[in-house]
Amino acid sequence: MNASGNLFEGFEAKAAEERFDTLLSRPGLRIERIVSTGQAGVDGVWYDQPQVEWVVLLSGSALLRFEDEAEPRVLRPGDWIAIAPRRRHRVEATDARAPSVWLAVHVGDELHLQT
Repeated sequence: MNASGNLFEGFEAKAAEERFDTLLSRPGLRIERIVSTGQAGVDGVWYDQPQVEWVVLLSGSALLRFEDEAEPRVLRPGDWIAIAPRRRHRVEATDARAPSVWLAVHVGDELHLQT
């Protein structure tokens, strides 16, 4: 496979909805680009995924909230986090002035975080 592209091209600078683009998908693995332009998760709704998610914020800013933490985490470009399976989380806010570009790697639930 000879796929290529640019993570900072091919999206609107201000869109009504978050954009999710799958860059690579294989059994047990999905890599996606997420572009947020001021969007946030719905209050009271949590992501609860069966797989590990490793995510890095490449541009913009975001507030990432975990159900088991009192305060949201502030993410800036370069910040990354590995989210364990079934750890409930949501995006509380993203930068409304500039696109927040994320790279997310989802690894099948048969694999576990290594510390």
